[in-house]
Amino acid sequence: MESLKEPEEIAWQGRFITAKTRGKWEYVSRSRGISAAVILAVQDGSVVLVEQFRMPLGRNCIELPAGLVGDETQGEAPERAAARELEEETGFRPRRIENLGEFYSSPGMVSESFHLMRAHDLERVHEGGGVEGEDITVHIVPLADLEAFIATKRAEGCGVDVKLLLLLGAGMLG
Repeated sequence: MESLKEPEEIAWQGRFITAKTRGKWEYVSRSRGISAAVILAVQDGSVVLVEQFRMPLGRNCIELPAGLVGDETQGEAPERAAARELEEETGFRPRRIENLGEFYSSPGMVSESFHLMRAHDLERVHEGGGVEGEDITVHIVPLADLEAFIATKRAEGCGVDVKLLLLLGAGMLG
């Protein structure tokens, strides 16, 4: 906790991210304190995944559906953001959203948190693909085939979001 005595300083700030220093530490955060909602949507033995180009990687990435909480409406509840983003990205409307907790994906470098949300009782209302400017491909993958699906996507050059360890982890322990 010694480093918390050092003042936090902003080294650079953009529209969406802020680079900060505190003593010898350098890290980034989302501007305005925005967090994310990541949605685990599993139904009938299959998981809903998205594939989209990610500029920092310079390639497509396979991910759980996700989006920002409060980027358009200040004070938006994570549950509301999760339902909105799931429908926009995948075309699935959940009857119920369950908050499984707040997590940090790379706490040594990024202060951003995400709320892991479980979507229940899905109804397909459109094909998905995101909003204007997004080019999202929706994949509905049987859990039994997930490891092979990920291997195929890796071979195609796709990145794999760390949050997929949630679904792959048990198979890695054997």
